[in-house]
Amino acid sequence: MFDKVSVLIPAYNEQDSLIELYNKVVNSLKSWGGINDYEIWFINDGSTDDSENIIKELAKRDGKVHLISFRKNFGKSPALDVGFRHVTGDIIFTMDADLQDDPKEFSRFLEKIEEGYDLVVGWKFNRLDPIEKKLPSKLFNRITSMASGLTLHDFDCGFKCFRRAVIESMDLYGELHRYIPVLAYRKGFRITEITVEHHKRKHGKSKYGMERYMRGLLDFMTTTFLLKYKDRPMYFFGRIGLLFMFLGFIMCSYLTTLWIIGEKIGGRPLLILGVLCIIVGIQMISTGFIGNLLIDILHRDHYNEDHIKMIV
Repeated sequence: MFDKVSVLIPAYNEQDSLIELYNKVVNSLKSWGGINDYEIWFINDGSTDDSENIIKELAKRDGKVHLISFRKNFGKSPALDVGFRHVTGDIIFTMDADLQDDPKEFSRFLEKIEEGYDLVVGWKFNRLDPIEKKLPSKLFNRITSMASGLTLHDFDCGFKCFRRAVIESMDLYGELHRYIPVLAYRKGFRITEITVEHHKRKHGKSKYGMERYMRGLLDFMTTTFLLKYKDRPMYFFGRIGLLFMFLGFIMCSYLTTLWIIGEKIGGRPLLILGVLCIIVGIQMISTGFIGNLLIDILHRDHYNEDHIKMIV
């Protein structure tokens, strides 16, 4: 039995889908007997159609419906982030507003949560999207699995179910919503996936494009870095610094040997390169020390609390 379930739905120009989606969400929540209470949060991400007014009307008719409306389109990560800060349920669903996710799957997600998982990710096993979306998605999922150590078939599926502790640990920006399972995995939460039914888009058009893939690539690099080095920046900067210092030392040692035997080295470019490598190496190691110092200051009081699962 769950005290309260929150459903969080980012929406951008989905006016034709909202009422049907609302009805399906409510029917699914009411049909499952393991919920005491629920709420539905729509995040209007700067829609230019009538989405905002439609959600306002839903909120007037149903006190369990809430609306947060952005002044302009900021993207899915900011929409989810602000929604995470406002939902009050102990279990939170996220789903897209385009009717491609089916709310009838709610009960299957909740069954997995009852088994002890903290995050359940949907897997669009039979994905009904055009091939120009499916192929990049398969490549993205394979690379992300290899880089993160977490094997999932569909990291980017918007249909997910969270325990509250997971969303409270999230800080989303850019395209990082695509890496929510990776961020949760890094913090030690239990993660699994279930196959979900995927429907063709009924209304509107897809918001994905090449620019989005480019942003996703850059955020993948960011997430990979944070995954490995957020709590230990010296491991990253220190290794680079030691490599540069070693190369600089080899160059300068070679030139010193030449100088000892009487050759002039003052005008040789290798001397400048060797000294530059040593300076860069020192700077990189210093950056690592500063990074470790900041980590120590920021986490001195609450670092351990972030990693504690239980106190008995």
